[in-house]
Amino acid sequence: MSRKGTLFTAAVLGAAIVFLIAGERELSASLERQAVQAPAFEVDPFWPKPLPNGWLLGMVIGVGVDARDHVFIVHRGQATLNARTEGGYPATGPCCSSAPPVLEFDPEGNLVNSWGGPGPGYTWPGSNHGITIDPLGNVWIGGNGTRDSVSAGDSHILKFTHEGRFLQQIGVPGRPSDSRSMDSFGRVAKVSFDAANNEAYVADGYGNKRVAVLDMATGAIKRYWGAYGNVPSDSNYGPYDPAKPLIPQFRNPVHCADPSTDGLIYVCDRVNNRIQVFTRDGKFVKEVRIAPLTRGDGAVWDIAFSRDPQQKYLYLADGKNERVYVLDRQSLEILTMFGDGGRQPGQFFAVHSIATDSKGNIFTTETYEGKRVQRFAYKGLRAVTRRDQGTPWPSRP
Repeated sequence: MSRKGTLFTAAVLGAAIVFLIAGERELSASLERQAVQAPAFEVDPFWPKPLPNGWLLGMVIGVGVDARDHVFIVHRGQATLNARTEGGYPATGPCCSSAPPVLEFDPEGNLVNSWGGPGPGYTWPGSNHGITIDPLGNVWIGGNGTRDSVSAGDSHILKFTHEGRFLQQIGVPGRPSDSRSMDSFGRVAKVSFDAANNEAYVADGYGNKRVAVLDMATGAIKRYWGAYGNVPSDSNYGPYDPAKPLIPQFRNPVHCADPSTDGLIYVCDRVNNRIQVFTRDGKFVKEVRIAPLTRGDGAVWDIAFSRDPQQKYLYLADGKNERVYVLDRQSLEILTMFGDGGRQPGQFFAVHSIATDSKGNIFTTETYEGKRVQRFAYKGLRAVTRRDQGTPWPSRP
């Protein structure tokens, strides 16, 4: 390319980035100027209650809520202890030992059950990822571990009873990634459910680049699709660049695929900074970009719906920018946002997963060095200034 052509290309890219920055600033200014009705939340700094036995949480990588509003989390505590040992610290002592991988809390934050880990008849994930409870109360767990000298690689899904008894292993551990496979997966991020049609939607995920739909009873793959409803491709499109056109495929990880009650599927294309919406059969409907200048881990980590019959609101966890967005589900317009980076209650370090209970409360987990679960109490609909609300600390009595 000539020097003149190179300068022209650089000018175009520079203009595109300036346009994106201006757009984000205009959105922020717009949010400041207006007020809307939106759900309001306050962090509950006393939830959950302290764990027994000197138990330590590692990266808390999934959260799910059952029909009784019991909250399940899955975490990687043993990896944390291994890191302490490698750094010259003892792995056990008065403090600490790893909590079992799966913990169940009642609505008041009491620990009521714990289980998980390797057992007969199944391969526990090398790196567990995501936990959801199906309409029958069964617990589904994915994994995003790679093949190495210790782990066979997580190309499978595990299904347990509510109390932790093994039921089913779906897929074969140790398979290579293949976004067109009909009998295995590629490092699953999360499983969600469409009870009316007895189907499970798999965000497949960290190795593959697709949404896969399963028969919830048998585990058989019924159909799958990639971004825009395309046939998924495992091609490498290179790193995300906000100045370049959107690519026609998902990037790893495909981090969520959640069905709404009106038959739409909301997919977290995390590193592409976009939510894509589909019909149940994979027909593309629309998309929205979230914080499009975000690089690295991306902005679209996980979603949950409000619990009103219309599921009017969508809550989005953004682990890179450390906030939770509140969107109008139909328009995908951001109404408000809360959270901030930090260690205090109501702040985040890599907010990873999000779920709601029947009362509208939000539960979040944090990975990397966050290593915790938080509860945000629903305070009803309020007129809020359309801006970043920061840390939603409880008001004084």
